[in-house]
Amino acid sequence: MKPQIRLLGLDDSPFDLEDKTVLVIGTFFRGGKWMDGVLSTTVQVDGDDATYQLIQLINNSKFKPQIQAILLDGIAVGGFNVINIHSLHKHTGIPVIVVVRKMPDFEKLEKTLKKLGMGKKYVLMEKAGTPRKIVLKGGEIHIQAAGISLEKAEKIIKLSSTNSNIPEPIRAAHLIGAGIIKGESKGRV
Repeated sequence: MKPQIRLLGLDDSPFDLEDKTVLVIGTFFRGGKWMDGVLSTTVQVDGDDATYQLIQLINNSKFKPQIQAILLDGIAVGGFNVINIHSLHKHTGIPVIVVVRKMPDFEKLEKTLKKLGMGKKYVLMEKAGTPRKIVLKGGEIHIQAAGISLEKAEKIIKLSSTNSNIPEPIRAAHLIGAGIIKGESKGRV
């Protein structure tokens, strides 16, 4: 695998529960070292439009022909706006890797979503598969993938996690989003 593999990291920005939409930032990286571009879109808080909006963002980007993997910070943005990673892969033609910092309590998550009348969102989470633990220098994270083997996804995560346990494209998207919304990022992700 080339150290300068082209990656797109996506993360939502901070938001309040009263907000109707949330800003999603994408950073286009060569491996885990060089950022070459920034993308953005908005999605509904707790909505159903994240998959569609991300497909549009990516398919209309000048960077699309170069992107070899899409990295997501979790499977949802804007609260419970769940991304269908298989649809995102299918409609962009690009493999998708979900990074999960802590293993979720799926039983509690399912109960919460059903209680909120959002049971179909849990089905999308189940379709993404059980997160696989990977060990990095500073600890462990979990990943899910669509359109790519978990073994290859793990190599991409290890290659792009240069400053923390989070791949640099996701870390930079997080910092940019926080800086825009809050006026300043907290620094470490």
